[in-house]
Parts: sequence; C-alpha cells; structure tokens
Amino acid sequence: MTTSAPSKNYADDVSLLVVTLDTNPFFWSSFPFHFSEFLSQVLAFLNSILLLGQLNQVVVIATGCNSCSYVYDSASDKNHASTNGTMPAIYSNLLHNLDEFVAKDQQLTTPHHKPGTIPSSLLSGALSMALCYIQRAFRSGPMHPQPRILCLQGSTDGPEQYVAIMNAIFSAQRSVVPVDSCFIGSNNSAFLQQASYITGGIYYRPPQMEGLFQYLSVSLCFNWRI
Repeated sequence: MTTSAPSKNYADDVSLLVVTLDTNPFFWSSFPFHFSEFLSQVLAFLNSILLLGQLNQVVVIATGCNSCSYVYDSASDKNHASTNGTMPAIYSNLLHNLDEFVAKDQQLTTPHHKPGTIPSSLLSGALSMALCYIQRAFRSGPMHPQPRILCLQGSTDGPEQYVAIMNAIFSAQRSVVPVDSCFIGSNNSAFLQQASYITGGIYYRPPQMEGLFQYLSVSLCFNWRI
C-alpha cells in the first residue's frame, strides 16, 4: 500500500517572492546600464509587491562573483511599511546589507583573475538558498504563502554548475515552486530558460532597461495574479 505525499495548503492571497539579484561587478562594469539605475527599478518593483498585499513577503539574495548571501527579508523588518521621503524605509536596511555584501565579495576575488573576463553566475548556489528559505517557510505552519523565485541575472552561465543547477531546478519542480527569470545579458541564459520552462515559470528579456519596472510589473505580476 502506498501513501501519497502530504498536500500543502496554500494561502491564495499571500505571496512569498524570493529574488536572486546579480551584483557581479565585472558584469556591471561592462554593461551600458548602471547598476544603481537597475537597482532603483528593482526596489520599486519589490515595493509594489509588498503594497499589493499586507502579508506578502519579499526576500532578496545577492549573488556576486564569489559568494551569495541573504541581504533582505521583509518578514524580519518591522519598519517595512514606513516611509522616509520618497524612498520606503525598508530599503535603508537592504542597501546597507547590499553594500556590505559587495565589499566582502570583492575581497574574495582572486588576484589571478584575468582582466576583461566576466566570471560566470552563481545560479546554483542562489537557487539552493532560495529553496532552503522556502522549505523553512513551508515548515513554519499549516498554511503556506504562494512561493516564487525570481532570478535577475546578467552574468553568463557557468557550464561547470550544470549538475548542481539541474538538481536545484528539479527540486523546485517537486516543491511546486515556479522559477521566473529576467535575463539582462547580451545572450540568452540556457540554464534560466530551462529553469523557467521546467518549473512553469516565465523567462523574460527586457528589450530596454529603462522600462524594467514596467516590464516586471506587467509581464510578471499579471501572470502571478498577485
């Protein structure tokens, strides 16, 4: 006699969005769009997610060229609803943690790095961290928010990560966690295309970076039905 896997009771009106944010300085130094402008549009998008539902949660994982780290969790920020001028107060914590992460990640850069080359993305590590966080949320109680992972990436794929990335993708598929991808590099990401296709997510390449906020809001939020 076989037993079925326990079903999860999802809260239809509550979303958990885990974002992986590419901060690779080698990529951004060669990209025509400034990282600060990219980040401002991403922050506006994340703020809109929180404004759409009081219980919505946003988690941000920064990926550099050497490491990955959690840099923001709206559930642990008691001031996420307050404002400071035109910039929500939540972003002071996010920006502070992001600055610390970038500084520490750059310290890990090997002196033997070849000038003119861009290290590949750390997608496998970022996906694993995102899935670990979501699994902890699943174990926190009987009702679970609707989880999604959004990968904001510009760095190229790392072929050496293929096995680890595919394991993470299939883990997301088993856990019914869609992986959405917004790739901003010059070429498509085969790994992100597979991740979005296999998990039922959305793969997107914005035609113009100046409209990133609008593209994310229309292309992703509409399909998420947040």
